[in-house]
Amino acid sequence: MTDRRLWSYREIAAHIGVQTDTVRSYRKHGLLPLPDLTEGGKPYWFADTIRLWVAQRPGNRPRRRV
Repeated sequence: MTDRRLWSYREIAAHIGVQTDTVRSYRKHGLLPLPDLTEGGKPYWFADTIRLWVAQRPGNRPRRRV
């Protein structure tokens, strides 16, 4: 099943646990995927796009239990 809900900076920030301005900075520096949709000048991403991006981000590996 695909998740086609559109997320703004706010939803992305909540999903990854950072401030909205941090997500804006990620986009400014090319660290965020290109938006799936731009409406009224505002970018939006499908939830699945962001979940895939999060899974592929460096440092997002399962940690070993000691």
